[in-house]
Amino acid sequence: MRVTVCRKEHFNAAHRLHHAAWTDERNQQVFGLCNNPNYHGHNYELVVKLTGRVDPETGYVYDMKKLSDLVKEEVIGKFDHKNLNLDTEEFRNLNPTAENIAVVIWEKLRAKVSPDYELAVTLYETERNFVEYNG
Repeated sequence: MRVTVCRKEHFNAAHRLHHAAWTDERNQQVFGLCNNPNYHGHNYELVVKLTGRVDPETGYVYDMKKLSDLVKEEVIGKFDHKNLNLDTEEFRNLNPTAENIAVVIWEKLRAKVSPDYELAVTLYETERNFVEYNG
């Protein structure tokens, strides 16, 4: 019996979508308002999903408190109220698109969660724009 458990978290961060090798005109054409040189922010919603077998002794797939603490340590504590371009090593040279942010979060969590679990990350940049990464 495999079950998926989900943990939802929230963080706020600013970013600028920009490709350093491109001209200002090309960046504006591709990224539009998201290329604002003064940055802009989002209220991100993050859903972390772990799929695995239910432990017959605990009845858990994964201890949700442990998952919450892990997400807070690896993601919220590092990205919340930060300028992703300027304040984080992960995005110093990586364009902080929703896609790239989701992959970085997945990689951070994958390194800490046993491969016995399938891991998926869904990141909402807005209510209508979101990405999912499964590795």
